[in-house]
Amino acid sequence: MSSRDAILGRVRRALADVRQDDTPYDEIIDRSYLREHGHRSVEETVDLLAENLADYRALVHRCTEEELPEVLMRLLAERGSTSVLVPPQLPPSWLKAVDATRVHDRANSTPHELDRVDSVVTGCALAIAETGTIVLDGSPDQGRRRITLVPDHHICVVRVPGQVVSSVPQGLERLDPARPMTWISGPSATSDIELDRVEGVHGPRTLEVVLVSGQPRAEVVP
Repeated sequence: MSSRDAILGRVRRALADVRQDDTPYDEIIDRSYLREHGHRSVEETVDLLAENLADYRALVHRCTEEELPEVLMRLLAERGSTSVLVPPQLPPSWLKAVDATRVHDRANSTPHELDRVDSVVTGCALAIAETGTIVLDGSPDQGRRRITLVPDHHICVVRVPGQVVSSVPQGLERLDPARPMTWISGPSATSDIELDRVEGVHGPRTLEVVLVSGQPRAEVVP
């Protein structure tokens, strides 16, 4: 008797007392997972996003659409950025108050060229409140994946409440799985066996998120 026959024989003996009319295994287990944890208003969902982003050591700011150019100018000035990487279809009004040199996202840009850029400003596909996660999908206001991985400072603009979802299941429903997605939960960080945290290993060392809505709000910082 081969090993295959021995294994199949054990399976048959184990199933010998199973009635043919038993409920199939895949119908016994309840697969109706929660789509979100608890019930929150739109404002509470945005507040949860800001809280979880800050918990991941992202710097969170809130402003209106009209205030956004001044906020971006201030954040880049505080960073001392003299150059800013720009996706192909970032709204021009966002950076109208910024004096830094624009560096455009080009297919032939080398990692060394991208590393010399001080900051990058992008939009996003959506943000997930329960996990404090920003999702990029390579859309024209976000650019190629590498422009948000090589520069050391990333400013990401999130439109609220339109781009904010409560949970991962809700986010997946709105994303195209064929697109090149990057999921970001705070600045890039890793720890070695001694649990020494090192930031900026495989992405920006500093992540700033600007939540843009119709009403001005006080800033939330970690």
